[in-house]
Amino acid sequence: MATENSQVYHERQRLQFCLVHSLNSLFQQKDAFTRAKLNTISERLALEDSNSETWTPLSVLFKPHHNVLTGNYDINVLIAALEEKGKSVVWHDHRKGASSIDVDAPEDVLMGVVINVALKRFAGIWRSRHWIALRKIDGVWYNLDSDLAAPQPFLDTYKVREFLDSTLVHGGEVLIVMNEKQS
Repeated sequence: MATENSQVYHERQRLQFCLVHSLNSLFQQKDAFTRAKLNTISERLALEDSNSETWTPLSVLFKPHHNVLTGNYDINVLIAALEEKGKSVVWHDHRKGASSIDVDAPEDVLMGVVINVALKRFAGIWRSRHWIALRKIDGVWYNLDSDLAAPQPFLDTYKVREFLDSTLVHGGEVLIVMNEKQS
């Protein structure tokens, strides 16, 4: 949904479909990816995986790359989904810090950033991971976290790097999403 004050597209969290929400917010398009599309990618990855585990009754719910009921897709689904759209993913080396990320790169080179953070809910009883998209739109970087009520603009690129450094310090993973170079 577009927020009242801007044209920035932002999806709110539902179950553990944060990867769906992050990708749609990253692409600034409703249904750029759907649950069905990510499930298809997940199933394809499972078939391609030569190290497939043996089937158990829990295999109906807990697939190798996602949970059928709640979503909770893994990094392999993210990378495959972005590659299908002509994007590439660069896993940022956390030892370098955010200062080495060129957040000022032109939009035809840098599409955005996707981060994965540890999440605790229900007084720490429930632990999982959460996907968050960051993207520069009309010259302004936004935190498009689906847990937020609305997209949160960053004041400047210093604040973007500060947020990314904080993410890295707390064990988050930073993935840089690049547009394919255009001829």
